[in-house]
Amino acid sequence: MIEGIFVEGLIFSIMVLGVLISYRILDLPDLTCDSSFATGAAVAAVAIWAGISTGVALIFAFLVGIVCGGVTATIHNKLKIPGLLASILTMTMLYSVNLRILGNKANLALLNKVTLYRIFPQIFDFLSSPFASLLGTLLIVLVIKLLMDLFFRSDLGLAIGALGGNEQVVISQGMNPATLKLIGLGLSNGLIALSGGLLAQYQGFADVNLGQGMVVQGLAAVMIGEFLFSSNRISLITLRAIFGGIIYKALMFFGRKYGYLIGITTNDFKLLTGVLVIISLAVAMTRSKAADAGAKRKALTKMREDA
Repeated sequence: MIEGIFVEGLIFSIMVLGVLISYRILDLPDLTCDSSFATGAAVAAVAIWAGISTGVALIFAFLVGIVCGGVTATIHNKLKIPGLLASILTMTMLYSVNLRILGNKANLALLNKVTLYRIFPQIFDFLSSPFASLLGTLLIVLVIKLLMDLFFRSDLGLAIGALGGNEQVVISQGMNPATLKLIGLGLSNGLIALSGGLLAQYQGFADVNLGQGMVVQGLAAVMIGEFLFSSNRISLITLRAIFGGIIYKALMFFGRKYGYLIGITTNDFKLLTGVLVIISLAVAMTRSKAADAGAKRKALTKMREDA
């Protein structure tokens, strides 16, 4: 049971890293992930049905996710449509695309197909099947985290981070914000689609509605992670996003298992997730104001001492 929570949480945390890029690093609201998550699952499932290896199927899911993010960025950049509306348009169109990928079916089962979660117990045969799946998933997440940390320490990654903080700084350095948004949204949705492809292999099917409400869940996980500790270092920012994803999935699991004790059902989860995001935003704003007030007090005190 505990192993399953961690496996689902780790898979979910890859999606959270994607949401982190768009909402926290780029500061660009992106609803594409509600459909690109399902696109990644659909592409991975169809690839496995076509006889493609499980690892290559995940690479395909990642690449298709990049395309999804690129479509949103192109609509936003070329047509001058606000980012939020551009992502809604892409999300809407992707629903039909996902149905096409799945052969005009709502879902596609992988029950008799070889997936990573059939391979992991063979690779880590010294562990029980649940712990082998946990170890395999953990290694994938750690590799993704390491690559993401390295990318955002590079000149290109730093430029994308600067774009979210102050676009004029990026322009003054002779960089094109449109190109950086294209790369950032592509990477964000690539990770989200990769998470969808991994989840499809874990649960044994892909579904066209797999990503419904994913953006709100991802935001909730990002904010849960931010409550754990504060840091501006990218390695710690990605780490707390992963922790946030695991904690969110654990909360949902215990809510399903024991929620009946206080009258909570699965029908209430979206409401509770929304309330959690609202509370998190309110607390974050309060913290920010308190920090600003504290900084001003310190500055005034220093000025008086200098005088």
